[in-house]
Amino acid sequence: MCHLSTYSGLDNGGKFVVRTGKKADPDRYLTKREGRWHYRRKVPLAVIDRDKRSPIVRVSLKTDDLTLARIKRDMMEEADDALWASMILHEPQDRAQARYKAAMRRVEALGMTFRSALSLATKSTLGELRERFDRIEIERTPLTTAEALVGFVDVPSVTVTTAFKIYCEEIVPDELINKSEAQRAQWKKVKQRAVNNFVALCGDKAMTEITRDDALRLYRQWQERIAPKEGKPTHSASSGNRDIGNMRVLYDAYFGHMGEIDRQNPFAKLNFTAKKKRSRPPFDRDWLKGTILKPGALAGLNREARGIVLALVETGARPSEIANLTAGDIKTGDKVPHLIIQPRTDPEDPREIKTASSERKVPLVGVALEVFTKHPNGFPRYRNKEMHLSATLNKFFKENKLFPTTQHKIYSFRHSFEDRMKEAGLDDELRRLLMGHTIDRPTYGSGGGLAWRQKELKKIALPFDPAIV
Repeated sequence: MCHLSTYSGLDNGGKFVVRTGKKADPDRYLTKREGRWHYRRKVPLAVIDRDKRSPIVRVSLKTDDLTLARIKRDMMEEADDALWASMILHEPQDRAQARYKAAMRRVEALGMTFRSALSLATKSTLGELRERFDRIEIERTPLTTAEALVGFVDVPSVTVTTAFKIYCEEIVPDELINKSEAQRAQWKKVKQRAVNNFVALCGDKAMTEITRDDALRLYRQWQERIAPKEGKPTHSASSGNRDIGNMRVLYDAYFGHMGEIDRQNPFAKLNFTAKKKRSRPPFDRDWLKGTILKPGALAGLNREARGIVLALVETGARPSEIANLTAGDIKTGDKVPHLIIQPRTDPEDPREIKTASSERKVPLVGVALEVFTKHPNGFPRYRNKEMHLSATLNKFFKENKLFPTTQHKIYSFRHSFEDRMKEAGLDDELRRLLMGHTIDRPTYGSGGGLAWRQKELKKIALPFDPAIV
């Protein structure tokens, strides 16, 4: 059976072509001189007047190993394809971006790290500088590659909003791959808000033109919201720290991505002192029994939302954890009925959980067991829609006076579960394990069998009428 392989690139006319054959030439653009491999490639006619290296690109790959030469060739080839395509297809700003990235790839292909001229001048050793200049002289390095080796390639003039797009699409996609669509949207929303606030205040400036004064303007704006000279604060210190922190991260990440790892960050050391966040009060046992579990109290909620609320009472889980359970996470048919709270690894429908310690098994007792017996497939109405769930529950609880005070929230169920375990004398590490909190010591064993966990949880299970489910 014959297997065809393909690879793409630019022909000498500057057009993209896809070459198909029994075997794409594995040694394309490679020539050997004096025992060393070189990258040799014609500049396409469509860009021959715009590429300083015309008409032939020649670069020593500094190796006599063919396998390593092919790897370096691939990096050079990718860099040139991107650069030439930008010259033909893109706007000037995109072309500058492609030229800069191509310079980085060329330096990496030569076994070095791309650094800006300023970084080399202020942070490098004499030996490193000598090595780079020797490489240029000994290897007769083409001008474009020589400029890249010593950092004489200007950082492209990219605006804040464009830098944020690059950040999302090129710098941190690995951080997003395991998030659900809703989680990705929420992640981006928070960071986009910081960008929008900065742009509204200082304009959509080029990243290279952001100054300390710009950062201080943003800091003072937040200071007025957090600690106004007159009137009450409109925002918390944590909100200001999050906004400025996201701009600080964007600045570092963007310039690090562009090879300027030593660039001074204008947002550095701008923070507000945040008071310790007040914990949400728990529902006390009598409120749970006499109000929440009272027949008819939750009758106005749809069946799935009602099931989620009742599951929170005896699991202490986060609402989003319960809402995103699938049939495979619900083990009501096992000897010890339980839930498995874990990340979703389905590539078509992934979802992260809050922390590694949040992954856990929770025995089902009391009303929670009744809920999952009737909802063996979970709650599809609210899967990946935790914000919608939160809005639905908060509205219902407020309208029906199911919160004892204005400080109580749906999360109060989780605090109540922990308090009830503590009052019943449950082991500290068991409480941490069931809550998904970190245990601050080396982990040995499984934290106790499910049967033991079930027996302990039955100590806090509240009486209920099955009809309320």
